[in-house]
Amino acid sequence: MLDIRRRTGWLFFSLMMAQVLLISAQVSTRSGAKLLSLVTFEAFSHVQQGTAGVVHGMRGAWGNYVALRGVRRQNETLQQQLATLQVELQQQRALAARTQRLDALLALRTQAALPTLAAQVIAGNPNPGMLTITINRGTSDGVQADMAVIAPAGVVGRVIGPAARHAARVQLIIDRNAAAGAMGEQTRAGGMVVGTEDNPPLHMELVSNLSELKVGENVVASGLDGIYPKGYLIGKVEKSERGSGLYRNVTVRPAVDFSSLEEVLVVLVPPRPAARDEGEK
Repeated sequence: MLDIRRRTGWLFFSLMMAQVLLISAQVSTRSGAKLLSLVTFEAFSHVQQGTAGVVHGMRGAWGNYVALRGVRRQNETLQQQLATLQVELQQQRALAARTQRLDALLALRTQAALPTLAAQVIAGNPNPGMLTITINRGTSDGVQADMAVIAPAGVVGRVIGPAARHAARVQLIIDRNAAAGAMGEQTRAGGMVVGTEDNPPLHMELVSNLSELKVGENVVASGLDGIYPKGYLIGKVEKSERGSGLYRNVTVRPAVDFSSLEEVLVVLVPPRPAARDEGEK
C-alpha cells in the first residue's frame, strides 16, 4: 500500500515538473526570449564557468611546472659552470703559487756563488724516527752523499747516501741525528746546531756563556762542518740563557717551513775530505 502511494507521489511530481517545463517553454520574457531557454542557458553558463576555471587552473599549473623545470635545468647548468670556474680558479692559484716559489728558487740560484741543481720533493719519510725527504735528482745529475740542500728560506739538510740514479734522500736539519756548524750572524758566536724533538726543533750547543748571542739574532752556517756553505741561514735565536756550566742554553727556530717544502736546491760541492773523515771517526 505504501509503495503505491510513493509511486503515485512520484508520478504526480513528474507531471507537475513536465507542466512547468511546458509552460516555461511557452512563456516569453519582455525581451521576447523564451523563459525555459534563459533558465537552461543560465544553468549551463554556471557549468561552463566552473569548467573553464578548472581548465585555466590546469593550464596555469602546467605552465608553472614547465617553467619550474626550466628554472631547475638553468640552475643545474649554472651550478656546473660555477664548479668548473672554481676548479679553474684553484688551478690558477696553484700555478701562481708555484711560479712564485720557482722565482724565489731562481733568485737564490742566481745569487749563490756555488753551483746548484734544482730538485723537486717527491716524497717524505713515513718513519717518524728519521726526518727525511726524497728528491727527484740522483747520481746521474751529479748528486752525491753529504751535499748540502738549501731552499730560498735557508738550510734544508744534507743528502744521505747512497743516492740512486734519479732520486736521493735528504736528511732534514731538524732530524734528531742531524747537526751543522753554526754561528751568530752579528756576534759571530760559534757553536753547533742539532735537531731535537722539542719546540723549536733546533738547539745550538757549545755556545760559550761569555758570548753575547741574543734572542732574535740570525744563526747561519759556519762552514766548519765541511758540508754546509758558510753564511747560509739556518734560523733565528728564540731563547738564549746562561747555562749552569760553560755553555749557554740556546734554542733556534728554523728558517725553513718543512711542512710545505716542494722545491729545493742541491749544492753541487762535495764535502771536504777532512771534515768527512772527522765525522766518520
